[in-house]
Amino acid sequence: MRKAGSFDKAVSALRIERCYQCGKCSAGCPMGSVMDAPPHRIMQWVGRGAIDRAVNAESIWLCVSCQTCTARCPQTVDTAGIMDEVRALAWREGVCSPAMVRTKLFLEAFLDSVRRHGRLNETELIAKYKIRGFLSDYKMALLLKDSMLAPRLIKRGKFRLFGGKSGDRDVIKRIFDKCEKVAAAEANDKTPKEAHHG
Repeated sequence: MRKAGSFDKAVSALRIERCYQCGKCSAGCPMGSVMDAPPHRIMQWVGRGAIDRAVNAESIWLCVSCQTCTARCPQTVDTAGIMDEVRALAWREGVCSPAMVRTKLFLEAFLDSVRRHGRLNETELIAKYKIRGFLSDYKMALLLKDSMLAPRLIKRGKFRLFGGKSGDRDVIKRIFDKCEKVAAAEANDKTPKEAHHG
């Protein structure tokens, strides 16, 4: 069940109430042309409390967090931060449109790899992503896509079967642990400040 309190506090801190729908965020968005709802529409929904519409939009998974929308806003609304909050809420609630499932699977595989190795291990990333993607829809095309690329990468010395590990994985572990602690506190409707001290 959604606890609106922590989400509402977060988007309020990002100045959602200042948005007056000028559309500059959408006009500058490099992904706006392929989004089902451009950034200004997401801001409108969040500002009006139509959180379910925002959480179910494919746009939140297409956002590349380039910060162009935030930089262009004449009202200093942190549009990119609000997109992040909506995406995080969708992630916590397990909401993802069928068209964006693979994007979410890629993000999960990416974070798993960084958590395990302290850096990205491309071979593990691709393997996890392709296996999870196949298990989500049983389409062989995903498994076979790019398979002919591997021999060329090996020939050029660009493919390493076993990736390296970060020298200080403890730092990465602490970052992930702190993020999880804050997210858990927010899910229990504590403020992030309370989570840091709890």
